[in-house]
Amino acid sequence: MIYVFDSSPFINAFNHYYPETFLTFWKNFFQYIEDDRIVSVRSVKTELKDRGDALSDFVKKYDIFTMPTDEETDFVATIFSNGHFRELISQKARLSGKEVADPYVIAKAKIINACVVTQEKHKPNAAKIPNVCEHFSISCVNLEEFMKQEGWVF
Repeated sequence: MIYVFDSSPFINAFNHYYPETFLTFWKNFFQYIEDDRIVSVRSVKTELKDRGDALSDFVKKYDIFTMPTDEETDFVATIFSNGHFRELISQKARLSGKEVADPYVIAKAKIINACVVTQEKHKPNAAKIPNVCEHFSISCVNLEEFMKQEGWVF
């Protein structure tokens, strides 16, 4: 299975799975990157690159953050054809012209038949990544579920 990471699981991993303590986590994590099983999108890199920490160093170093393909861009349009899902982009982001990753993460997963990894939680009637994934029959898990699904035990 290929996993498309949103910003939040990267943040969670870098904030809570200290490299000196969770050696097996990081060994597995980088192996999955090498095997192209953990991927992401350019807009996630944009969200994370200027943090001034180990995570920003990581996103600048690893080439797993892809530009959207034409198919992915077309699927973003499909997502937004549902007026409710336009709320994936906050009013503040719309007004400032800020790049938003969520629809591109979902679209990439749909097009490459992958699973989204996000720390967002499903909320009834919300325009959150898990809700949109459910609507379009895209697998979606959080970081802990990802590790369980892949049998990572520490």
